[in-house]
Amino acid sequence: MTAEAAPIIVSAVFGAEDFSCLNGLRRRHFPPERNVVDAHLTLFHHLPPSVAAELKHRLNAETRGTRSPPARLTGLMSLGRGVALRVESPALQDIRDRLSDAFSGLLTPQDRQRWRPHVTIQNKVEPVEARALLEELSREFVPQPLKIAGLASWYYRGGPWEPLSTHRFTG
Repeated sequence: MTAEAAPIIVSAVFGAEDFSCLNGLRRRHFPPERNVVDAHLTLFHHLPPSVAAELKHRLNAETRGTRSPPARLTGLMSLGRGVALRVESPALQDIRDRLSDAFSGLLTPQDRQRWRPHVTIQNKVEPVEARALLEELSREFVPQPLKIAGLASWYYRGGPWEPLSTHRFTG
């Protein structure tokens, strides 16, 4: 698949310390043969490649001169065959809403649904294994701040994501 034909994913960029912690959890609990991307918080799963230039412009406008949106890891959530950390950030939700409005006619059904921000740390395992991890992590989980350092876009080709652009909050 060429870059021009590859759909685009939009994600939040974590601060270095939070990324290290979240990616460590993902590496420990995600089946290694299926773990082809690092820990991430997806804003959009599939934008058409034709919007690449406009998307870069809009992501730049959302981050330049803007402070990092406050965010928190607020709990664990079952994915049935995996476990994720729930994220709450009204300011990041506002950013996503503006981008959603800008690209409304181009969104897939998945991206038109209500956004449930989360970081997947385990997926595609047997439900009993997922329940065990959820119980284990629930015993020690404490809500905590999450640093959102920027926004990024990626080409998706069925495996590791190919970077398209990264935009850091600079305010």
